[in-house]
Amino acid sequence: MDDELNVTYITLGGHVEVHKYKYLYFLIMFTAYILIIFCNVTIVCLIWIHRTLHEPMYIFIAALLVNSVLFSSTMYPKLLVDFLSEKQIISYSACLFQFHMFYSLGGSEFLLLTAMAYDRYVSICKPLQYLTIMRKQTVSILLVLAWLVPVCSVAVPAILSADMKLCNLTLNGIFCNNSIYSLHCVNSKSRSLFGVVDLMFAALFPLLFILFTYTRIFIISYRSSRNVRKKSAQTCLPHLLVLISFSCLCAFDVTIVRLGSHFPKTVHFIMSLQVILYNPLFNPIVYGLKMKEISKHLKRLFWQAKMS
Repeated sequence: MDDELNVTYITLGGHVEVHKYKYLYFLIMFTAYILIIFCNVTIVCLIWIHRTLHEPMYIFIAALLVNSVLFSSTMYPKLLVDFLSEKQIISYSACLFQFHMFYSLGGSEFLLLTAMAYDRYVSICKPLQYLTIMRKQTVSILLVLAWLVPVCSVAVPAILSADMKLCNLTLNGIFCNNSIYSLHCVNSKSRSLFGVVDLMFAALFPLLFILFTYTRIFIISYRSSRNVRKKSAQTCLPHLLVLISFSCLCAFDVTIVRLGSHFPKTVHFIMSLQVILYNPLFNPIVYGLKMKEISKHLKRLFWQAKMS
C-alpha cells in the first residue's frame, strides 16, 4: 500500500526471466501488435471503402476486427511497458479496468460471432426473407447489443471486487483476468453468481445458438444443389475456424485461472501470451484469405501498391 497516494499496487508475478529476455519479449510482442493493427485496420478500411462490401456479413466482420484492435490495445501497451520495467506492477484500480475490458471485449467477440452465424442462417436457410430480416436497423441493434451487453454484465463483478479486502498482492499472471479473485481475503457468493450468469449469457448460450444455426445450415446445404453447398462452405468455413480458435482460447483462459498453480511457470506464461496473441492475428488472416470478395480487394490493393 502506498500511504502517500493511498493506491494499492499488484505485482504481476507471471513473467518468466523478464530481465534476461526483456528486449526479445518486447520486440516479439511489439511486432505482433503492429501486425495486429495493420492487418485488422486494412481489412476494415477495405470494407468501409468498397460499397460492394456494405452487406451485413462484411459489416459484422469489420466489427469483429475492430473488436480485436480494441482488445489488443487494452492489453499490449501495458504488457510492453512491463517488459522494459524493473518491476511488473499495476494499480488495483487499473487491474480491475483491464479485467473489465478483457472480458467485455471477449464477450463481445462471442456475441459478434453469434450475429454472424444468424446472418448466415437467414441467408442460406431463408434466402427470400433475407432482405426483410437483415435490415440496417437489425444490423445496428445487433452491433449495439454485442458491445453493450458484455460491458454492463462484466461491470457488476468488477464493481463488487473494487471494495473487497486484499490479502495477497501478487497476481499469478501477466495481465488481469479472473486470477484477481485469488487476491481477495474471502470469496463473494454474489460475485461468483454474477460470474456464472455472465459465462452463460456471454459464452454458453451464444455457443449453443451458433451450433444450432450451423447444424441447420449444413442440413439445408446437404439437401440443396452443389452451388448452395459451395456458397455455404465459402462463407461459413471462416466463421467456424474463428469460432473454434476463440473457443479454445477461452478454454485456455479458464484452465489457466483454475489450474494455474499446477502449471509450470513457463507453460503458464506461454499460454497467457497465446490468449492475447493468437486470435487478433488469426482473424484478419482467415477473413483475408478465405472470404472471396475481401481476398479479391486485398490482391488488388497489394498489386496497386507494388506497381506504384
